Amino acid sequence: MKNMKKCFILLSSLWLCAASLLAGCSGKENAGEKNSIRIGVSLYRGDDTFINNIRGELEKCAKEYEKETGVKVNLDIQDAKGSQNTQNDQVERFISLGCDVMCINPVDRTAASVIIDKAMAADIPVVFFNRQPVEEDMDRWDQLYYVEAAAKESAVLQGSIVVDHYRENPESLDLNGDGVVSYVLLEGESSHQDALIRTEWSVQTLKDGGIPIEKLTGGIANWERSQASALMEQWLEKYPGQIELILCNNDDMALGAIDAMERAGITGISVVGIDGTTPGLEAVESGKMMGTVSSNKELYAGAVFGIASSRALGEEIPAGIELEEGKYFKCPQQIVVKNHK
Repeated sequence: MKNMKKCFILLSSLWLCAASLLAGCSGKENAGEKNSIRIGVSLYRGDDTFINNIRGELEKCAKEYEKETGVKVNLDIQDAKGSQNTQNDQVERFISLGCDVMCINPVDRTAASVIIDKAMAADIPVVFFNRQPVEEDMDRWDQLYYVEAAAKESAVLQGSIVVDHYRENPESLDLNGDGVVSYVLLEGESSHQDALIRTEWSVQTLKDGGIPIEKLTGGIANWERSQASALMEQWLEKYPGQIELILCNNDDMALGAIDAMERAGITGISVVGIDGTTPGLEAVESGKMMGTVSSNKELYAGAVFGIASSRALGEEIPAGIELEEGKYFKCPQQIVVKNHK
């Protein structure tokens, strides 16, 4: 695992898996009588970098599907802009347009029952992604699915980046040599299950790895680069020369922290993110970020589209998409770091 983390690449096997999955999501050679499908997609916020990356991959999947099967894909992607009411309206619109399946990135995971009620009444399958509805809602119908990058796994991998770095060179993290690594924590939404789990397990992994740590402060930045930057600016003023590590629930917040440090002319503080977004990967490559955890966007979107397209045609879900309990797909994740001494 150590050698794996030394390279700024994803495992070749993961890429092969992604290619295989995308091929599987293209549908069967004989798509039956139907020559077109309509898929409604509602995003909780289109300006979220990770979600925007997934949107781009979904569009690629649709084009590849059309090319390989000859089945036209009407992919209707809408932005709920953080409003659950707006998203509910979008779902009603998808139903009125006769969508064969809906892919929903919920604004409020606890309010998914409204969407499920509408979908069940219209007999339209739903593929949820990124924000998991509560278990009771997911158990209501056998045409509900969920695609995710497991939050605990991403947090443990994030913590492992720091643990390995510390074991190789403690001084690179313990900048003032006092025997303790002082950190700050940038968290996502307070109600988002991934933020809670990522926060808990990233810190626990540092403790389990034997790193002497001290939390200086933490705050909610709602996954946003600008909010994280504003918080980081305040913390740099409040804790001058004390911050040695910045743990971030996602790449956008990590980039916001880096923005604040650059404005202040401060270097040397280690920053780790999660998601493997395009800007995040670039920050790792340039050395601005210690590392991130990539959820392989091609595989992630391939699973969403593969489930959706097969349900739209009334076909079996492709064999390459292995579902837990018949409804959950967990996308493999990979540590990404640049060589360091």
